[in-house]
Amino acid sequence: MRLLIIYSTINGHTLEICERIAAIVRDAGHEAELAEVAAVSAAELEACDRVVIGASIRYGHHRPAVKAFIDRHQAALEARPNAFFSVNAVGRKPHKRQADTNPYVRKFLAQIRWKPQQIAIFGGKIEYPRYGFFDRNMIRLIMWITGGPTDPRSVTDFTDWAEVEAFARRFVHG
Repeated sequence: MRLLIIYSTINGHTLEICERIAAIVRDAGHEAELAEVAAVSAAELEACDRVVIGASIRYGHHRPAVKAFIDRHQAALEARPNAFFSVNAVGRKPHKRQADTNPYVRKFLAQIRWKPQQIAIFGGKIEYPRYGFFDRNMIRLIMWITGGPTDPRSVTDFTDWAEVEAFARRFVHG
């Protein structure tokens, strides 16, 4: 089995999750290839047996390239086992890790025609020291409003890595 893992990331955390999924797939004896959403060709997509798309949220939205890719390649996505996962800070809350309870994922899925066979939501990572002035302060404000961490020196990984690994195993064996 050859899995293509397509990602869209802003600060690299979604790629980190994709790399963990790829490692699990390879440990199970399969091939896994990682590709940034803007760099995936139709031929690469056609050559895979399964496909996963992972995308991060910033300020309430997935990046436009993700939707454009899905719109352009909907038939190819539907022609093979497929999955989608979103990485967002709202996912730090267990009750916001379902497609119908996560407002960003619910909104995104309503904007696309593709209906992923599997959907997962993983908590993101807040890395204040890495952000520029604007992002650091906007994210701190959002976290203050929603009860998250606000210390500008902090790095907080909300990802449930056991759930990432379980998602990868379900997708490989599903």
